[in-house]
Amino acid sequence: MDSTAQRAPRPTGRTVAYDPSRPAPPLHVRAAAVLEAGWTGTSTVPSRGLYPHQWSWDSAFIAIGLRHVSPLRAQTELETLLAAQWADGRIPHIVFNPSVPLDAYFPSPDFWRSSTAGRAAGAPRTVQTSGIVQPPVHALAAWLVHLADPGLSRARGFLTRLYPRLAAWHRYLLHRRDLGGGGLVSVVHPWEQGMDNSPCWDRPLSRVTPAPARSFRRADLDHGSPEDRPTDLDYGRYVRLASDYRDRGYADGPGDFAVEDPAFNALLIASEYALARIARELGAAASARQDRAERLTTALVERLWEPSAGMFLCRDVRAGELIPERGVSGLVPLLLPSLPRDLAATLVRTLCGPHFGLGGTTRLVPSYDLLGEAFDPHRYWRGPAWFNTSWLLERGLRLHGERGRADALRRGILHTAGASDFAEYVDPYTAQACGATGFGWTAALTLDLLHDRPAGDRNGVTAIKGGHRG
Repeated sequence: MDSTAQRAPRPTGRTVAYDPSRPAPPLHVRAAAVLEAGWTGTSTVPSRGLYPHQWSWDSAFIAIGLRHVSPLRAQTELETLLAAQWADGRIPHIVFNPSVPLDAYFPSPDFWRSSTAGRAAGAPRTVQTSGIVQPPVHALAAWLVHLADPGLSRARGFLTRLYPRLAAWHRYLLHRRDLGGGGLVSVVHPWEQGMDNSPCWDRPLSRVTPAPARSFRRADLDHGSPEDRPTDLDYGRYVRLASDYRDRGYADGPGDFAVEDPAFNALLIASEYALARIARELGAAASARQDRAERLTTALVERLWEPSAGMFLCRDVRAGELIPERGVSGLVPLLLPSLPRDLAATLVRTLCGPHFGLGGTTRLVPSYDLLGEAFDPHRYWRGPAWFNTSWLLERGLRLHGERGRADALRRGILHTAGASDFAEYVDPYTAQACGATGFGWTAALTLDLLHDRPAGDRNGVTAIKGGHRG
């Protein structure tokens, strides 16, 4: 395993001595070194040991950071991912590297069988991928990458080539994944939402019969502590959902699991705003995309806002009801510029209140309700703080005028990233590293927050919508 992607150590209770005569390199140098170690020549792996292929939303976040090191590499990162897009518009959540052994990661290419099982949906024949998707951060990433070096972007035709693919991606989500009929996108597998093991999935997952344990081997346990990873029971359900979807030829429709998730839809809305900016850059009409983003925001509020929780909740499409669990996903719509002001203020109160504790008991945003029965400070997405969600909420706080809180969160992210050796995620109370260290998006988003920006837009929030709040 690469030295920058080791398993985070379990606590020992002992003080670790160090040699102060050898100061660590500056944080930006360390972060850039992580991305260099993960670079394959065409894309960046999240972690050489735990995640040795290209992941969809990881690459979007990595490109956002890479633009400060090499705009060309950042453009190549997104171009490589989109080259594996299916004919129906979906961007697969994994693009497999054929040089990596099959047993290095599960589910491997021979599980997904994309080029055969996905033939009717237009899976590419020249590269192996998974058949599910991940959150649509890509248009936002593409726009931010363009802004890093507009001259290079225009000379290479970067946005000209990516725009049709990004538009097809959004069409796929809006037309094929509106399984609830209310205008929002549904995910059909917890892996699609990105917060794989969240307690928000427990209720809909309980309907799924797990695949037999003998039918698969978990490669993740070779690189991560079992106490930090999903249980075998949950993993069996993930495998069952994925194999059933594959066996249907990756055709979308009602199944055992269909959930409207606030973060997934909020990121689609943010990327719709970004696509409008891209369209204007290319001399195309942008008003329809701007209007669509506004309509999607209205649908998000109508279908997923829960006043009694003070935040957005996931909707179980099959059961036709909101899922009464507070996950960080329900705070991510703070990223949206046209969110009603009273809802934005309520989200900030919830973020800083006892359920998430930001600025009080926690420096980064926990992935799940601190007071929830399923809270676990170390187990994957059931409590630990992740850097990408805190980065999104830093942007949201700044966008809605909460500069002091945004500055404090920014400082917390940067300090914790450096102290944890760019951990995949951390204990929200102690900031102890969990999962892998030397993690791609942690290093990339550290670089993004370190980068200087003009006064009034230090974190590039105006890139979401035309330079002003809605």
